[in-house]
Amino acid sequence: MKTSRRALLGAIGLAGLSGTALTGCFGDSDSTGSSSSRSERIRIACLSAPRSSLSPFSDDAYKLIAWSAAECLTVLDEEGTPQPNLATSWEQRSDTEWVFTLRDGVSFHDGTAFTAETAANSLTRAAEASPLPRVLTGVGLSASAEDGRLVVTTASPDPLLPNRMSSPSLCLLATAAYGADATDPIGYGTGAFMIAGLNGNASASLDRYEDYWGEKALLAGIDATFVPDGTARASALRTGEADIAEAVPIGQLGGIDEELIHEVRTSRTTSLYLNTASGPFADPAVRAAARAAIDAQTLIDKVFEGHADLPEGLFGPALGWAAQARGRVGFDDLLSSRAGAATDLNGQAVTLATYSDRSELPELAVQVQQMLESAGFTVTQDVREYQYMNKEILDGGFDAVILSRAMTIDTGDPVSTLASDFGTEGSFNIPLLKDSAVDQLIAAAGVIEPGEDRQDAIARAEAGVLARDAVIPLLHERSLQGEGSGVAECARDPQERLLVTSRTNVTR
Repeated sequence: MKTSRRALLGAIGLAGLSGTALTGCFGDSDSTGSSSSRSERIRIACLSAPRSSLSPFSDDAYKLIAWSAAECLTVLDEEGTPQPNLATSWEQRSDTEWVFTLRDGVSFHDGTAFTAETAANSLTRAAEASPLPRVLTGVGLSASAEDGRLVVTTASPDPLLPNRMSSPSLCLLATAAYGADATDPIGYGTGAFMIAGLNGNASASLDRYEDYWGEKALLAGIDATFVPDGTARASALRTGEADIAEAVPIGQLGGIDEELIHEVRTSRTTSLYLNTASGPFADPAVRAAARAAIDAQTLIDKVFEGHADLPEGLFGPALGWAAQARGRVGFDDLLSSRAGAATDLNGQAVTLATYSDRSELPELAVQVQQMLESAGFTVTQDVREYQYMNKEILDGGFDAVILSRAMTIDTGDPVSTLASDFGTEGSFNIPLLKDSAVDQLIAAAGVIEPGEDRQDAIARAEAGVLARDAVIPLLHERSLQGEGSGVAECARDPQERLLVTSRTNVTR
């Protein structure tokens, strides 16, 4: 594929973008110079702490991208279309082989050169990681260097490969980042900011990378403090201790100047995931009873105070094509195979889990518990920080889990999310769903070129998942991002990837 003029223009714009909160938690910034002297550091109250020491093969990779510390071969524009980044163009040489031309003049933060060999090494390490990054589920990816270009091969045709190469889990790091037992991105990315240090689950610091290939950062650096408590994040924004606060809780909006809050409709859906492998929800009729018990409008009104959208399925209004595709495939008819709801639950005992990192989720759990108990269930809750229950959730340790999930975060396209979350071999299959018909629907969508046919196939796969009641969508979220009055050019990204870019600045 030759790079179009539109793609080149997108690359120019995107290249510029690449690039417990109490008193004393946030480091003092250098305010000795003006913003034009590039001396300021920005302070972020982050939603969550790293779960795997910033390993690129975990969800920590999204922090690397949000901070503009690491980069991928491609980036996605607002429509989810891949644009050049560390790769300047690409072409499909055969059904299973893609060739990427790489950007010249790029260096890693350790001073080594970015080459086809280093890119192939990063992708190979990702393909060999255990557990496998979600974005590579079922792909069978391999990579090699050929005459200064990168060759990427897949086990079967993959029309979405350029999108896939934008996934944070496939960010490219210097060879020295990859050890025998672990991958350490600190000081080994290519982004506008270089990670200078990670203080466990407390904080991270980044400095401007002076030899960055693109537009140099206006900020001198980033001081990120990990603040899982939403009230503390809001307090840090309100008192000026933080310049940016991620995911400001709904309940804290009343105490914050409304001009500091920016609402962004996202592809994130909060759902109730039901354990289909064991326990009471192994029975489809009991799962159907749980679905019938949920009143989504009440959840939105009581917990989100209207800052959310009614569930339209797994994919909300941020994906404009989803409703049209459902109409074309007869979505409601496809759901008609759902099991009927059990009527005599006789106090069926279930464990309901969620995490406190997003402050609305425990409140949702209270409301969902009341709804389930009104339907005849007996419910016990388990609420902790996500990092302390992640393994239990994935291992099926609970009957039901309330989880907030960005449905297109890996590729800008939901097929990889469907595969990882509901495929038999999916690495994030919380409901432990094993259904060959669902696997076939997801696989069918995955081989179709981007366009209406692919969207229709995605809608059929969506219906297939929902017809099993493995997951009950509760609402479609909007991101509430807090920014201090002196913050400029902070990214407000519907894809929830970018946050601080080369152009971000702050004045005090």
